Amino acid sequence: MSAGNPRALITGVGTVNPLGSSVPETWSALVSGTSGIAPLEAEWAEQLPVKMAGQVTADLSGHLSTREMKRMDRCGQLALIAAREAWKQAGAPEVDPERFAVVIGSAYGGLGSTLEQDRTLAESGPRKVSPHTLTRLMVNGPAAWVSIDLGARGGARTPVSACASGAEAIVQAAEMIRSGAADVVIAGGVDASVNDLVITGFSQIRALSTRNEDPQRASRPFDGGRDGFVLAEGAGVVVLESEEHARARGAAVLGAVAGGSVTSDANDIVAADPAMQRRVMQKALESAGLAAEDIGFVHAHATSTPVGDKLEGQAINAIFGAGIPVTSTKGHTGHLLGGAGALAAVVVVEALRTGMLPGTLNVEAVDPEVQLNVVTEDVRHLQPGTPSAGLVNAFGFGGHSVALVITGS
Repeated sequence: MSAGNPRALITGVGTVNPLGSSVPETWSALVSGTSGIAPLEAEWAEQLPVKMAGQVTADLSGHLSTREMKRMDRCGQLALIAAREAWKQAGAPEVDPERFAVVIGSAYGGLGSTLEQDRTLAESGPRKVSPHTLTRLMVNGPAAWVSIDLGARGGARTPVSACASGAEAIVQAAEMIRSGAADVVIAGGVDASVNDLVITGFSQIRALSTRNEDPQRASRPFDGGRDGFVLAEGAGVVVLESEEHARARGAAVLGAVAGGSVTSDANDIVAADPAMQRRVMQKALESAGLAAEDIGFVHAHATSTPVGDKLEGQAINAIFGAGIPVTSTKGHTGHLLGGAGALAAVVVVEALRTGMLPGTLNVEAVDPEVQLNVVTEDVRHLQPGTPSAGLVNAFGFGGHSVALVITGS
């Protein structure tokens, strides 16, 4: 993105995550300091070193038809529920289908269906494998289903950039709006990978918290005693519109994606490069035409890992100084992987709209190496004069770094 192009306005937001199946439910849980982390009750979890996660507890069949439940992976189901909420809030605008696009990122797509059908094949033979297997496991499935449901013919894209996928989707969508390639774009991220393989994989690299005895206090971004993240599932979605399109129909504007940046470390498949984290934030500011002092707060990526939170904290400090309020709502939700950055964008929109910044749950003592003004109370009221702009960070394995600048309405 480059400063001076038309703004990408936000006219709708939607989410389903461990805190609730809508934005109002999620917001209520966030500002009251509620955790969505719980013990895993599935039999397959008994043998695992980590026995907790952030799972969506809502009955999805109350939101989707029997046919949709049968044909779609859980990943697609979550994305469609969130997209429908966002679309409804936007007023289901009339738009030329060929100027209406979808960009929904995911780290693992339909991995749950892949594992499920592989077990079916091994245990029961090929005749028992679902005929919907291939379309359920596709990483592009969520974007495709949303485009089919809402009639978007301007492209259905799927960024796959690990835990930066959802945030990168929003950057891509905003670029489409600002370049004039689309009038309306539904954008976001989703993952539904709470399963034995993913939990085991992250456990093997010691990325997950092992506080099984106290799940609701396990995810603690920036806390001195943090020991890893908590795996979670969910989706976050925003509706972006060109200013001309939104104003012409009298849309209620929630905010805008003022800028964004995507970089790659080209360094290590797992370890983050703090220099590139600083760089992606600086480039996002430049794309928005803003300076560091124009940002009111930061929603950090901060997943609750010992190394990751420290490096990100130092990068934020280098760009914004130690005084800017910083939060990470992964203490409430756990880590949604590809859905994390998109949910953070929804949170920032609501924070700017209400003047309330949800805190970082479970912080007993901020790690002194983090060097940040971490919001540790349930909610911090943004003071008069606070810049009406927030920055979202999202980082992923593979050296993927994304930063978004979101401004108020």
